[in-house]
Amino acid sequence: MQCFFVEFQCKLGQAYAVADEIANREIASEIYSVSGQFDLMAKFYIEDEVDIGRFVADNIHTVPGVERTHTILTFKAF
Repeated sequence: MQCFFVEFQCKLGQAYAVADEIANREIASEIYSVSGQFDLMAKFYIEDEVDIGRFVADNIHTVPGVERTHTILTFKAF
């Protein structure tokens, strides 16, 4: 399994709707509201054969209200 995080910058007033849509799609293991430059952060696990870029484009960039994303790849859990 591949683990990665995505930070979301949402259109004004859309953070809760975006979080709800991601939860409804059942694609993230965890979703958080966060402070700073981004509104939300979610943790994802996908199979090793799945291309992360394609997953993000097909499943995350299609969520209404998402203005910008930042993907963080992980290497090793300690």
